[in-house]
Amino acid sequence: METQNQNKTDMTSEIRLPEPGTLLVSSSPHIHDKTGTTKIMAAVMVALLPAAGTGIWYFGTAALTVILYCMAFCVLFEYLWNRIAKQTQTVGDLSAMLTGLILALNLPPNAPWWLCLTGSFIAIIIAKQVFGGLGQNPFNPAAVARVALLTGFAGPMTKFFQPVKGAVFCSEELIPLDAVSGATPLTEAMSIAANPAHLPVSEVARKLAELEGHQVVNSVLGFIPGSIGETSVIAILIGGLFLALLRIIRWQIPAAILITVTVFTWLVNTVAPHLTPGPGFHLASGGLMIGAFFMATDTVTSPVTPKGCFLFGIGIGLITCVIRIWGAYPEGMSFSILMMNALVPLIDKFCYTRPFGWVTGGGHR
Repeated sequence: METQNQNKTDMTSEIRLPEPGTLLVSSSPHIHDKTGTTKIMAAVMVALLPAAGTGIWYFGTAALTVILYCMAFCVLFEYLWNRIAKQTQTVGDLSAMLTGLILALNLPPNAPWWLCLTGSFIAIIIAKQVFGGLGQNPFNPAAVARVALLTGFAGPMTKFFQPVKGAVFCSEELIPLDAVSGATPLTEAMSIAANPAHLPVSEVARKLAELEGHQVVNSVLGFIPGSIGETSVIAILIGGLFLALLRIIRWQIPAAILITVTVFTWLVNTVAPHLTPGPGFHLASGGLMIGAFFMATDTVTSPVTPKGCFLFGIGIGLITCVIRIWGAYPEGMSFSILMMNALVPLIDKFCYTRPFGWVTGGGHR
């Protein structure tokens, strides 16, 4: 009996309660952030306003119509799914509206309404709701929709137009590029590098360098043909830096993408200048910028650790360069984002952080 009482006394003496006023650690979650989903989605849409506004300025009401179509259709499909599935209505969190805006900025300015409808259905129903809704989707919905439309409806998806300064205030109709210059910058670079006329290598390199110079200048002015959101690199950078300063996106992802593309294209251009233009051209062309800042940085479909974000961005940059230089498509940003989305679980597993309280060598502190 005395032995049992002694054991109880020893056990009691080992229990030490924290002193009043000290930090108490309970079960997760430990941190409560006032920034909710709705505020984050609203902030991202605000950051996209410069790119959307520039697209409307150069492509007029046609671009505005595409934006309104995509946003309305995405909200409609979100509402109908929740209604049919008898789930809590999530239209109010603005995620569907944001998906519609990003999708619209990845479409040509004269995209027909049925293309907007199809893309919205793919983005909301197939790429998002089928997987369980916001927070459960493994792939970026806008990227899934863009790739699906590009492979299924290549004609209208690659029908770009020559920008017209102040088009929103004039009555001029947009002119298809094939009636003006015959190709977008990325397609033109691919055509020059293919060298169908069998020009000397030095002449091909000269043409690519000249194309790069024009592209960099036009990117500053915002006068670039392509999708609605690809018109101005400066406008996208303004929105991307805004999100990075608010810490809504992880800066490691766009930084890794841009650095990787810069280094890789510089190396290829230095070794074989007849294969592709230099880094300035690739940074200012296509959907690289909007993909790096607004699609690859999607919190749900990107890694959770800084190291993982760097690996994720490097992978996107490498795949984009390979597709652009040696692939069948002149643009590869959306393809690379989806490929790396599939590897996010593996990246997170490889880059996991040390659990709280875990001592190196095994065991708990």
